[in-house]
Amino acid sequence: MRVIRVLAFVFLLSAAVFTQTATAPVADHHQHVASPAMGEFQKFPGVSSITAKDVIALLDTAGIKKGVLLSIAYSYGRPGREPQNEYEKVKEENDWVGAQAALYPGRLVAFCGFNPLKDYALTEIARCAKNPNTRRGIKLHFGNSDVRLEDPEHMKKLQAVFRAANSNRMSIVVHSRASISLDRPYGAEQARAFLEQLMPLTTNITVQIAHLGGSGPGFNDPKADAFMDALVDQLYGAGATSSIQNPKSKIQNRLWFDVASDAHPTNTPERSALLAKRIRQIGVKRVLYGTDTALAGNLPPRESWAEFMKLGLTKDELKTIAKNQAPYLR
Repeated sequence: MRVIRVLAFVFLLSAAVFTQTATAPVADHHQHVASPAMGEFQKFPGVSSITAKDVIALLDTAGIKKGVLLSIAYSYGRPGREPQNEYEKVKEENDWVGAQAALYPGRLVAFCGFNPLKDYALTEIARCAKNPNTRRGIKLHFGNSDVRLEDPEHMKKLQAVFRAANSNRMSIVVHSRASISLDRPYGAEQARAFLEQLMPLTTNITVQIAHLGGSGPGFNDPKADAFMDALVDQLYGAGATSSIQNPKSKIQNRLWFDVASDAHPTNTPERSALLAKRIRQIGVKRVLYGTDTALAGNLPPRESWAEFMKLGLTKDELKTIAKNQAPYLR
């Protein structure tokens, strides 16, 4: 009888593991690593660095096969916080992130990062494009870099970056949320600028909007709501413009959204319901799973996916999102 009970327990445990693995996302489209130098610069709580080995351990626990390592080298270009030899440090960090991804070929890819307003931005795109470890894409963080889409000078520099990325066939992951600490404008005007002045330049690449246009952890940001309301309306709703709907532009097919750190236990039921609604407005086939770094309140991949499954999405919707892979991973 004891043997039967043990076998039954093993069977149930195996079934649970199988179920978790079977429903786990194929890929985590939003992870970060950080070199010891970056760890010292950022003063991460409790860790000196975050390596590819650390990320792989988290992905394995969650049953996730692939991951995207987004360099945070843009942190060196944050206005007012730039270190000496800023660009040298940016290059070193991007190369380090690329080398980390190369330790796990077939499982990890790396995107280089930088402040798109800096004089070295185009040089860094060209340099990263020549490195087989970082040629897949770039990560931009509008908040950290204090990018303001309503500023004509900023837009001019951004357009040059988007053109260069497109020419080099480097996909873009963009944290579009404007600076929270500086209380920058972020809403309908910025959404229109993004769609009308930047997206038409991305004819050859994928653009991935991080955190569903917000920041996280959690999903409670009225300014991000206004940005996404306008973006969804122009892309899919009654307010859609002819230029965006033009079949030749195919903007809808090039634009993806990751949900990194959005599903979170701090969300109220109302905010979770809005998150599910937003996902359905966009369409589950355009949503990419991601988690962000497991620090500062962000959940690890396994726990993050468990929280995501509580949103009230149907099994078919969850299955679709779990299987989605950005074109740059295929």
